[in-house]
Amino acid sequence: MIELSHIEKRFGDNLVLKDISVTLAEGTVTALVGPSGGGKSTLLRCINLLEIPTSGSIKLGDEALAFSPGRKVGWAATQRLRRQTGMVFQNFQLFPHQTALGNVMEGLVTVLKWPADRAKARAMELLEKVGMAHKADAWPATLSGGQQQRVAIARALAPSPRVLLCDEPTSALDPELAEEVVEVLSRLAREGTTMVMATHDLRLASRVADKVIFLDGGVIVESGAPKTIFSTPERERTKKFIASLSAPHDYEI
Repeated sequence: MIELSHIEKRFGDNLVLKDISVTLAEGTVTALVGPSGGGKSTLLRCINLLEIPTSGSIKLGDEALAFSPGRKVGWAATQRLRRQTGMVFQNFQLFPHQTALGNVMEGLVTVLKWPADRAKARAMELLEKVGMAHKADAWPATLSGGQQQRVAIARALAPSPRVLLCDEPTSALDPELAEEVVEVLSRLAREGTTMVMATHDLRLASRVADKVIFLDGGVIVESGAPKTIFSTPERERTKKFIASLSAPHDYEI
């Protein structure tokens, strides 16, 4: 379970997250949606402490951390929480000098100190899961964007994190390649993988998420089931945002 309590994040005088409190159950998928600059990517990055909250607290599994202005969070505590998460980035961030297999193995061998044969077996298992086992020996430069993102998902899953965090996982892809990634994430959701994703892709959110949180101006405007948020939102700001993206019938709701 992830518990965020009264999270605030400032960049200088700019308050980008304002008193965010939310509880996300294990085995569920949560989509963070909203306009650019609304705070969704910052909130996602606060969960694994790529951004350190200015104040508030985070509980992830058995690890809990509190934050306050001027208080430094210890490296060991940061790593204990961060190691419970896997991160999938918008622009893949694969190691160009490693094959697909090497990318998935890297963290297991270098960080977790697994023997190479065990890491290879785990990596091949995950490449199979994301439909990329046949490209195990391929270099990232030879893969399509959708294939690279699927390898990135396998890499994030390698250490068996408690939660998979996805920051705009389909936004760098054209619709056909994005569909490959949506299908992989849908399969993981059906298997009970806990996920939190920041996304503009309402197709992805409607197919994969159990809960949608609409963020604007650094606050939670509205939250609920995808069907409710995308078809019958209560807040006027949510209605305008959904209408600005596309008509509701374009999505599987």
